[in-house]
Formats: sequence, C-alpha cells, structure tokens
Amino acid sequence: MDLIKRVLTWWHSQTLGTQLFTWRKGIRVGEDLEGNVFYQTKDGLRRWIVYNGAIEASRVSPEWHGWLHYTFSEPPTEEPLSRKKWEKDHIPNLTGTSQAYVPKGSLRNKSNSIPSDYTPWKPE
Repeated sequence: MDLIKRVLTWWHSQTLGTQLFTWRKGIRVGEDLEGNVFYQTKDGLRRWIVYNGAIEASRVSPEWHGWLHYTFSEPPTEEPLSRKKWEKDHIPNLTGTSQAYVPKGSLRNKSNSIPSDYTPWKPE
C-alpha cells in the first residue's frame, strides 16, 4: 500500500520519481532542525527539499527558505544568517491543528459562555 501511495501521491512523502531523481542527481546540502533534508543538482540549478513527516511549507525555516528560492547562494550550513536579539524562533503554521489560534468569539473556543445579559430570541 505504501508503494502505491508513493507512486500516485506526493503528500505522504516524496514520490518514487522524486526519490529516483534525488538518488541519481541529488547532492545532499544539509538538514534543518525539523529533520527535512535539502538537495541540489551538481550544477546548482535545481534545489529541493525532502520533508521529514508532514509536507507543509511553513515548516521550512527562513534560512533554508531563502536558500531554496536563490535569495542566498550558500546554504545555512556553510554561511548561517546572523540573528538579531529581537527575532523570534521559527514556528510552523498551526492552522488545522489543536494548537491553532482560536479567537474569543469562535465556536471552537471551549471557554465561551453565554453572557448573563443575553437572552436568545424565541419565536412565538
């Protein structure tokens, strides 16, 4: 079943085609704290990522994102970015998870209670 998923879908892991391309032409450049592995071709014209776990673009840190999109020529393993003291640590997008932000008036907010000055309308 896993082989069929890998051949036909990309959201479970890398596809079989990506794995073959990575095996034949990929040079491992580095790995981030999430366990995602970054590759490029010998000539450096193509860069890609093999995710460790869920395939979610927001799991890529800003340093590696810049390298993937050719903003930086050197990967963070060779030339790390300097961090300012006011910069926060990278966190992935939590939308759709149990840790997602839930505003005060949301139906998903379990702490919502009906205010005492509220009386619902009832048709007669």
